[in-house]
Amino acid sequence: MSASGDTLGRRERKKAETRSRIAESARRLFLERGYGAVGIRDVAADADVAVTTLFSHFASKEALVFEHDEVFRQGFAESVSRRKPDESLISVLRRHVEGMVRHCGSKEARPIWDMIDRSPALRAYEESMLVRHADSLAIAISADDGLACPPIAGRAVARFVITAYSLARTSQHPTTTLDHVFPLIDAAWSARN
Repeated sequence: MSASGDTLGRRERKKAETRSRIAESARRLFLERGYGAVGIRDVAADADVAVTTLFSHFASKEALVFEHDEVFRQGFAESVSRRKPDESLISVLRRHVEGMVRHCGSKEARPIWDMIDRSPALRAYEESMLVRHADSLAIAISADDGLACPPIAGRAVARFVITAYSLARTSQHPTTTLDHVFPLIDAAWSARN
C-alpha cells in the first residue's frame, strides 16, 4: 500500500474515533443529566473537540442521539438486496424489523429509547428519520427486478414496514404487534399487481 493509502486509512480511522468519542460523550451526558439539560457545547467540551468539529460529524443535537441512523437505513435496503432468491420479501423484512426491535429493547439500548420517548424533539426527529428509511426501502424494492413491483406499491409497502417497526418498538408486546401487522403487509404485497 502506498504512503498516501496509509495516510487516508489513518485519517478515516481518526475521523471514526472522533465521531465515536463525540457520540459516547453525548450518550453519557444525556443519560446522566437529561437530554434537555445538555447543550452542544457541553458535549463538545466533554469529547474534547471544537463545536465546529462536532457539527462536522453530526448535523444537530438530535442526530447525536440517533448515531446509528445510517446503519439502520442501510439495513432495510440491504435486507432486500441480500435476500436469497427463494426468500419472501415480506418474511425477510419481518426478520429485519424483529432484529431492530430486539436491539431497541435491549438492556443497553433501552435507556436511550426511554429518553427518546419522553422528548417531543427526539420523537419528531425519529419520525423524520423513519420517513427517510421508508424512502430508502422503497427505492430498494423498486430497484429489484425480481420483485416486479410498481414504484407506488413499493413505496406503500415500505411505509407499512416502517410503521410496523415503529408500532412494535413502542409496544409492550412487540412480537404480538408484528404478528398482527405483518399479515396485513403480506396481504398488501400479494395484491400489488
